[in-house]
Amino acid sequence: MRRLTPALALGLATLVVVPSAAQATHRTGHDTRAVRDSFGTKASYAPRQNARTYQRPPAGFVPVFTENVSRHGSRAATDGEDGDLILALWDKADSEGQLTPRGREFGPTVRALEAAMAEIGYGNLSGRGEQEIAGTAVRMEQRLPGLFRRIAKSGEKIDVVSSGQGRAVDSGNLFATTLGTTDPALKPLIGPARADKDLLYFHKAAGGAAYRDYIDHDQRLADTLKTLTDQPATHRAARSVLRGLFTPAFVQRITDGEFASIGTDVQAAQAVYNLYAIAPAMSQESPGGRGWGLERYISHTDAAWFGYLSDVEDFYEKGPGFTDSDITYKMADVLLDDFFQQVEAKRAGTGDVGAELRFTHAEEIIPLAALMKLPGSTQGVTPEKPYTYADNTWRGASVAPMAANIQWDVFAKGNRYLVRMLYNEKETPFKTGCHPISKGSTFYDFKELERCFNRG
Repeated sequence: MRRLTPALALGLATLVVVPSAAQATHRTGHDTRAVRDSFGTKASYAPRQNARTYQRPPAGFVPVFTENVSRHGSRAATDGEDGDLILALWDKADSEGQLTPRGREFGPTVRALEAAMAEIGYGNLSGRGEQEIAGTAVRMEQRLPGLFRRIAKSGEKIDVVSSGQGRAVDSGNLFATTLGTTDPALKPLIGPARADKDLLYFHKAAGGAAYRDYIDHDQRLADTLKTLTDQPATHRAARSVLRGLFTPAFVQRITDGEFASIGTDVQAAQAVYNLYAIAPAMSQESPGGRGWGLERYISHTDAAWFGYLSDVEDFYEKGPGFTDSDITYKMADVLLDDFFQQVEAKRAGTGDVGAELRFTHAEEIIPLAALMKLPGSTQGVTPEKPYTYADNTWRGASVAPMAANIQWDVFAKGNRYLVRMLYNEKETPFKTGCHPISKGSTFYDFKELERCFNRG
């Protein structure tokens, strides 16, 4: 993995990662939020609040601990399957003179993008992903300078733990390296990074066995996903995407199944969408860093539809899901328990950790958000009234973009402990039923959180 130079790491102190031009202005006149939503959980990260606007803790309270869980930063696609599929069709059309003028530009662009992803390694952090993670590290130190001075003085440890998967490991190491570069006094206190699959890859660990059985065998889930994805609107959007690349006659041949060994019309269009969605994550690897321009090959309307279908899958398989079941998020208990246990150890004086830093994946962030009922993750659905954008606020781009993070900052005064939660660096209230120390405050007595989350 490429390492940031100290100068670059320090330069990230004021970094606010903004959506790329493709994400922000995809088509003139379209809502920026709607465009961002079209990227689903592949959306690039941006902090949701300026730290200068954070509420101050009550008089006498000082920071004594911080902990987070972060998704890895932006990355390359996990494999080259999408590029292989659409390029196989593109090569066939090219050999027969069946490309549109725009389509002729598409193949070389995709080949260049695929080469860039292969160079950094499929699934690995991109340059943008490194910036996202380093930026969150610098802002954490800037947000809590008193805490990190205290850690340096007391010799408390900074614990770094990940899922053990490459991009999460790299994100944790980069976060720790950036902290140490930002404040060299912290370097000797940062422990060797460790992996904990049960904690941060629980969907593939023993605790996720019932969940995996649900994903593989639940007929209601399978029927719902098929109904929502295999509908006329999907086929219309697929043909619309493909007509931008291929002649009408060639699109009809795809639709008729002539190239079924390569892919269907929907699979081909989804491959175009998936490349569009991952391209902003690879913006730094594009020629001149100007971006890949894949928004030219899919309309806002079609990108929005395929983005919705991506959200459908994540909503039902990882998020709030059906109202009568908690199977998609109950397994996140292990991670929420760890958040509480860390603060309880600090309060009891039995912990020697000043900062607990965890790095994981969307498959863990999304269930945790649903378990905690974070904004946008409060509403499940019934089979009779399925998930739609019109009826539900859940959006992958908001719930778990690249580098998504949940952070608890802990403040103490005597024996009283307060917690402030940041969700993607925005001060965020705890779930309904948890009462802050005063109306409108973002600070919660830790005993109140233990009560409202039914901690013993």
